[in-house]
Order: sequence, then structure tokens, then C-alpha cells
Amino acid sequence: MTPDLLARLREAQAAKRPVALLTRLSDGRQRLWPDDSVPAALSEAAEAALRDDKASAVALDGDKWFVHPHNPPARLIVVGAVHVAQALVPMAATLGFAVTVVDPRRAFATPERFPGVSLSFDWPDEAMAALALDGRSAVVTLTHDPKLDDPALDVALRSPCFYIGALGSRRTHAKRVARLQEMGHGEGAIARIRAPVGLDIAAVTASEIALSVLAEVVAARRGAALAQRNAPAVAAA
Repeated sequence: MTPDLLARLREAQAAKRPVALLTRLSDGRQRLWPDDSVPAALSEAAEAALRDDKASAVALDGDKWFVHPHNPPARLIVVGAVHVAQALVPMAATLGFAVTVVDPRRAFATPERFPGVSLSFDWPDEAMAALALDGRSAVVTLTHDPKLDDPALDVALRSPCFYIGALGSRRTHAKRVARLQEMGHGEGAIARIRAPVGLDIAAVTASEIALSVLAEVVAARRGAALAQRNAPAVAAA
């Protein structure tokens, strides 16, 4: 790798901009996608590697290229500095997620309760706008308070984030659906919300609920099939 290419790669990483490093195996020639112009086949392979977060090899005109994706960390935005969040945040950090806890209630969102975690005290919709949710973002609302959860869900539903989950019973979610519909969200958009949040593992404790939530986030990130458990609530609204 040349010093110039290394500097450009580090610059992209510092800016948290996804890029793919393309290396021709026969002679070590390298390109950085999408910054450098490359043939269509390499461009498609680079785009797929970034989307799937997985390295690959591609043959082009008799040469083999190694495609190495350099994605920024996947992000988990947790709305509500509650007990479940205290269990969820360290688990998510262990799996490599960049975690932000959003809660304007400073008595709950403290460094003592969430050591080493990025905290936002903005109102959830303002925090979400500032965080600029993208396709590598997951959002989980945990407060049970419509004043906090609904603004966050409103922004999340208008974003390309790969996962949206909301804590609460089916009855609670049915009421939530009605409110979101009044905010202009259609059935298809609302169906993106995983509610009740988390995989059904009969979780009871805060740690068990956190485990079920994180497992579902990982499943969504990796493209696993997830049952539409929230469909009845949407239909009933």
C-alpha cells in the first residue's frame, strides 16, 4: 500500500465513510472505491462487499481482485436510559456497535450508569436528526413514554435504518400505531417496527430482555428472516 492510499483510507475511516479497498492479486495494484474509477464489475463487487460487510474475490479480464470492505461501525441508538438499556449497552459494545443513549432526563442518563457511552440529552427527534440515521443504524425505544418514544420513532421511520424496535405490549403498540398513523405514517412504514421488541425467548429480567433485543438486532443486520409479530397490532389500529 502506498503512503497516499493509506492516507486516503485513514481519512475515510476517520470520517466514518464506507469505502472498499480493491487489490489486484497478481501485482498488488490497489484502488479505493468509490473514490477511484474502476470497471463496472469491480464497482458492483465493492458495493456488494460494503452492503454485506463481507470481503470477496472477483475475476476481471483474467485477473483476480480481492475486495476488502471498510465500513464504519454499525450504530445502536437506544432511547431511554432505563434498566434494560443498562444491560443492553455493554452487550452491544462487545459486539462492536457504536452505542448512543438518548434521554433528556439527566437523572437517568448519567456517566455513572452508562460509563464510556455516548450520551445525548437532546429531545429524541432532535437527537435523531443530529445523529443522521443511515442504513447501518438500529434504533430501540425503551421508555414506555409516548412523549419520548414517538418522536424518535417518527424520525426513525423516515430514515433508512436497518432496525427499529419498541418496548411495550401488543396493547401498548396498538395505541402507538394509532398515534404514528396520525403523524402520517402508513401501514407499510409502521410494520418496520419490531414490537414487542426482541426475539421471543420468554425473557423476564432486564438482562434477558436486553439479550432478546440484541439478538433480534443482529438477526436483522445479517438478513435473517424475522416473523412479523407486530402485524396484528398494525391491522387492528
